Amino acid sequence: MIRQDIEPPRLTESTFTPERTRAILDAACLAAGFNATGAELLRHHTNAVYALTSEPIVVKIGRPNHVGHMDVVALVRWLEEQAVPTVSLVDTEQPLNLGGCPVTFWRYLDQERGIATAAELAEPLASLHACSSSPPDILPNRHIHNTLTSIAYAIDTSSILTPKDRALLHARLDELASQERDIRYALTRGVIHGDAQHRNALWDNHAGRAVLCDWENAAIGPPEWDLVTIEIHCRRFGHPPHEYEAFSRVYGFDVRDWAGYEWLRDMRELRMITTNARKCGPGSATAAEVLRRVEALRHDVPIIWNIL
Repeated sequence: MIRQDIEPPRLTESTFTPERTRAILDAACLAAGFNATGAELLRHHTNAVYALTSEPIVVKIGRPNHVGHMDVVALVRWLEEQAVPTVSLVDTEQPLNLGGCPVTFWRYLDQERGIATAAELAEPLASLHACSSSPPDILPNRHIHNTLTSIAYAIDTSSILTPKDRALLHARLDELASQERDIRYALTRGVIHGDAQHRNALWDNHAGRAVLCDWENAAIGPPEWDLVTIEIHCRRFGHPPHEYEAFSRVYGFDVRDWAGYEWLRDMRELRMITTNARKCGPGSATAAEVLRRVEALRHDVPIIWNIL
């Protein structure tokens, strides 16, 4: 039970800033018995991620007030039972909910080696997609429907899009939604990561392999979603072409050869554009990158994206 005297103020999308999440970090570590002094901010985008300097622990603070925050802790415990390579939770009572944000504690993995390659993600993803036992009921099971809904919501609530931008993105969404009934998936529906990509994996030196992390978007859905996400990240963020080819060889399936590839690719890219459009504020560097992507979509120009 969190003591009321350490409960920080509730955050909103607009107040989810490093200054405000630091107060949540301090309160969470006090509640869990960890020392937050000197903690290093590793990332502040979808989540706020801090590394403690007092012990090898990473503290992740999720964005506030999202309806239906998934119980990532229960999911990761199930994944470990299935021997899916995943970053491990710290043995403490969690998740905490502070300031409207879910807070979780993870084992720190040194990343001096650099980010995992696409090919190194193939075996962990194959292991995830091969899970045959029943997953926890916490996983959303209408992934494509939920994606369409999320894209529409992001377009309507973004503070950086012009009416012309909204019209373009809604027209694109309507076109993709009208084609959804004709899509036939090649792989068996099951547990998917939901945002499988280089930065959502970590290298585990002890195990000598990549492990998956950032499970907030996990769902029941088509494995093709994870595979096309890897393909997009390789292509859009300037990785050499052989990276995805190596991934496909190790995984055993090339999503580009599937008849629905272009449709799912376009859906996934639209989700990436609109989600970032919802999260960022006017005048920010993220907003400039999102608007650059929207303009390229308008003119059908295959640009390299800058990582956000």
